[in-house]
Amino acid sequence: MRPRAASRGWIGRRPLRLPARSIAIMLVVIYLMTPRLAAADPARPALDTTMTQAVLNAALTFLLPRTLESHTSRDFCLWGLNGLSAIDPSLTVTDRDGTVQLALGQDVLLRVPDPAETDQAGWTDVTVRLMQAAWVRSSAVRDAGGGGLLQGFFDELFNHMDPYSRYVAPAPATTDRDTRTGGEAGTGLTLGRDARSILITAVNANGPAWPAGLVVGQRLYAVDGRSTRDQTPQTVTQWLLGDPGSRVTLLVGDERARRTIVLHRASVPPETVFAYADGHVVVIRITAFSADTAQEMSQYLDQASDDPHLRGLVMDLRGNRGGVLQQAVTASALVLDRGVAVVTHGRDAQANHVWAVQGGDMTNGVPIVVLVDGRTASAAEILAATLADHRRAVVVGSATLGKGLVQTIGQMPDGGELFVTWSRVLAPLGWPLQGLGVMPQVCTSRGEADLERQLQDLAAGQVDMRDTVQASRAVRFPVAVSRILDLRKACPAAIGTDSDLDAARSLIDNPAEYRAALSAIPEEGTYAPQAE
Repeated sequence: MRPRAASRGWIGRRPLRLPARSIAIMLVVIYLMTPRLAAADPARPALDTTMTQAVLNAALTFLLPRTLESHTSRDFCLWGLNGLSAIDPSLTVTDRDGTVQLALGQDVLLRVPDPAETDQAGWTDVTVRLMQAAWVRSSAVRDAGGGGLLQGFFDELFNHMDPYSRYVAPAPATTDRDTRTGGEAGTGLTLGRDARSILITAVNANGPAWPAGLVVGQRLYAVDGRSTRDQTPQTVTQWLLGDPGSRVTLLVGDERARRTIVLHRASVPPETVFAYADGHVVVIRITAFSADTAQEMSQYLDQASDDPHLRGLVMDLRGNRGGVLQQAVTASALVLDRGVAVVTHGRDAQANHVWAVQGGDMTNGVPIVVLVDGRTASAAEILAATLADHRRAVVVGSATLGKGLVQTIGQMPDGGELFVTWSRVLAPLGWPLQGLGVMPQVCTSRGEADLERQLQDLAAGQVDMRDTVQASRAVRFPVAVSRILDLRKACPAAIGTDSDLDAARSLIDNPAEYRAALSAIPEEGTYAPQAE
């Protein structure tokens, strides 16, 4: 007789038989001892793990080669996972003995072995798994939503870096892009209304309406045959928007005559340059550096050069927070014959540049005064530093903000954007803008009496700010914070006042003052910039 085969899973032993009551007790004990994840709730929104993983992977791909200091995938992910605690303080993430652990209070939700430090895919997967576990157990995380989860991750990650690197969520990122590039195509008209009809209240010089001859005060009676009667300016503005290059027909005029104008829609960056003439002195105010700033500036300089008696130019950069670096460089080329505008140094090869200009001074060397204040930053500081270091302009005002770090922008799969600092800015004479800012040759933040004394001394050939200005130009990276503070206290950062314009006019009206102020800048040639 063939022996009967043993039951599968049991070899040479008889199965242990327990009473039903004992089995029930064991099942209860096992259930109580097992860490529990909440049961799936059909009404509860699920975390989009596919998009979350795509964003995190794209972010690491963008960050790893570009940050000023070298970091690993492990660094970035562990920093970012602290964002879970920012959303729900009862959540903690720890990494000990080669294991990443997520806990909710005393309850361990998940333990995952550490991938290799540089394993980008592995750390992305670990991060998403911990986020998913937190999502299931924490109502605060679910209330924050997938967007809030990513925002918290990047906020905590960038807290370990510089003040300017950041993640911008999809909705505000779209707004930012529209501001930089002009957004949806339109005509460049700003509309209002009076008791009778829709009025043109502003015409953007960058838009198609400007060369067509439309002017402020004209009435807009119809758009593509649709009457604007009883419509709001907001509604009519929407009628003007459309695809780039598409045609839009406007009926404009006044009570005496009307005419039809056909425009082709275009993306219209906001105007950033405004100008007016004060006698034979032209004041150009630059509010930001967007895609068309240098072109706008060249138009005003072209008009200014038509004045055969032009005595000077004032560039007002007060309150200008910066923008596109290349636009600041191009703007400097409009009034500078040749030379290095700025040097950028970073870890990524593409971040290293010697930005040199060789154009032609549209103003034929007329005196230039640049106005700055404590809010002047970034690209605006670059323009001020470039013109000052080449002795092409006198800077008047207070110490500027001192933002000398350049960000590059990465588009994320969710429509958000990463702004990542990838280079440091050095002025033409080799000094770092970060923290230090631009020290003016004429300081207006120490009061009227002090300013009056400075101008009197300049007329006599003496520059009160000479030592501070030259000391700031001698600084080299890295520089101690104490040294920066010591230099900046000589002309404390402040918001600009009318005294700035008064000082600018005095410098232009008195060539001796202007020449003396220029002499505060060391001679060129003491620093030879090189791209690393």
